[in-house]
Amino acid sequence: MTNDLRNFRQPAGAAPMPAAVSRAALAATLGLAAACWVVSIWQMNGMDMGTATPLGTFGFFIAVWAAMMAAMMLPGAAPAVLRRAQAGGVRAVPLFVGSYLAIWALAGVAVYVVDRPHGTLVAGVVTIAAGIYEFTPVKQHYRRRCRETTGSGLGFGLCCAGSSAGLMAVLVALGVMSITWMVVITIIVLAQKLLPPIAAVDVLLALAITGLGVLIVVMPTAVPGLAPPM
Repeated sequence: MTNDLRNFRQPAGAAPMPAAVSRAALAATLGLAAACWVVSIWQMNGMDMGTATPLGTFGFFIAVWAAMMAAMMLPGAAPAVLRRAQAGGVRAVPLFVGSYLAIWALAGVAVYVVDRPHGTLVAGVVTIAAGIYEFTPVKQHYRRRCRETTGSGLGFGLCCAGSSAGLMAVLVALGVMSITWMVVITIIVLAQKLLPPIAAVDVLLALAITGLGVLIVVMPTAVPGLAPPM
């Protein structure tokens, strides 16, 4: 993230952004993400049952999901927040961040509608599909747009959701309340948002995800945490 922020360029013709504004926008974004990590870990403690994890009531799940998304997605959005602060001033940042997170909240509604406790076969198939998605031009298009878009938070959120859809499907399939998988997916999402695409690395990642899915289908006991402890 440091290199990406260091290489940040202001939009052409824009007035110089005071350093204090830049620091305030960045600190607020990362501070909110850190706070949401604390809240998420507290809320999710003891809830992970792998593929058999129940979602609970709608209100409870959305509250947990919203904290998770802020924790996972705000660090990678930091360069876009800085661009938005430059274009619209620091007052534009809350609306940008709020509408960005609203897209992820809507994704949570979709998860609540479709996800139910399921078996390892379903988890494996979803993971294989997510690995295949990483190869597609659609994924590459949205990843590029997620790295470049500055406009509204809604537009930025839609692009980033398209980029990370497969990875988030893996999280939901393997254990939506798993802190371990949450950390793993966060690292991958953050790297894909902040680092330029490298074909060899992208192919290896896609193959690794697909291979994980195959392993889950063939030998689910080889992947810890997929089933609740007996």
